[in-house]
Amino acid sequence: QVQLVESGGGLVQPGGSLRLSCAASGFTFSEYRMSWYRQAPGKERELVAYSTSTGVNTNYADSVKGRFTISRDNAKSTVYLQMNSLKPDDTAVYYCKADRPALWRVYWGQGTQVTVSS
Repeated sequence: QVQLVESGGGLVQPGGSLRLSCAASGFTFSEYRMSWYRQAPGKERELVAYSTSTGVNTNYADSVKGRFTISRDNAKSTVYLQMNSLKPDDTAVYYCKADRPALWRVYWGQGTQVTVSS
């Protein structure tokens, strides 16, 4: 059974930091690209950060470049999102996604809430 379980969300003040984790099981994690998305109330889900299967290549939305870092530990089947200098506009539900285009497979986690407020 495939599972993606996010954790690490919560309430943080502007300028603060959080680290999100997404623990994967039920598939060969090292063969999948991993991404973090977010969805704020009334807005569409948007890509925040992306990592290739090896973690060598990453990419970020312009809005988070220089503040967020995606990383992965293939030995632990876990992907992380380190979020620094958080802003109220970063408030959203954050989701991790695993995909392997060659097999047309896409998996989503259930999401974790991040709220940035004073």
